Order: sequence, then structure tokens, then C-alpha cells
Amino acid sequence: PMKKTIFILILISLFSCNSKSGNCSDLPPSFSSYNDAISSVESVDFKIEDEADTSKSSWIRSADFYSCDGESGYLIISTDDHEYIHENLPVSVWEDFKNADSFGKFYNANIKNNYQMISKK
Repeated sequence: PMKKTIFILILISLFSCNSKSGNCSDLPPSFSSYNDAISSVESVDFKIEDEADTSKSSWIRSADFYSCDGESGYLIISTDDHEYIHENLPVSVWEDFKNADSFGKFYNANIKNNYQMISKK
């Protein structure tokens, strides 16, 4: 019984770790909508998948970053009213964002209007 239990646990862990089926080459060069972008990004296994702790922010509720090449990637920002995806955001800008004293001020000064964006209202 113990061997069978261990085998089942190993199978469960293998399947749960590989829930994303796509790779970066499956991403289209552009997206037709926010929903298209989100479903594409969420289906790919990225080299870098990171999130910022936005609990101290007054209006940014979540910030997630995904990169295929470790140089640039997708930033997904959620606020009280909107969700945004920015494309081709450099990893260095993401790291600076995560370390900023104010996520909102950094976002407005360094990201907003500087990287291609798709929004969902």
C-alpha cells in the first residue's frame, strides 16, 4: 500500500506541475483583444514568471510578469477599475517596479504610455 500511495503522489505532482501546455513559440505576434492576450499568456510556460507584492499599493491590486527570453516580457497589472497587459517590458524595468517605493508613481512615470498596452475595462 505504501508504494502505491507514493506512486499516486508522484503522478499527481507530475500532472499538476505541467498544467501549461504551450511554449513561447506558440504566442502570436499580436493579440486581437485583452481576452485573447490573457488566454495566450496564461497557457504558456515562461522562463520567468514573477509577481510583485502589491499589498502596500493604494490602487494597484496585482502585478505579474512573464518573460520568454529573460530580457523582456508581459506585465499584467490589475487595479480597482481596469486590467492591463503591457508587452515588451524589459526585465530591468520589472525589477525596478518591484523595488519602487510607490508602485503607482513608478507605473505612471516609467511604464504607462511607454510599452504597448491592451486593456480590459
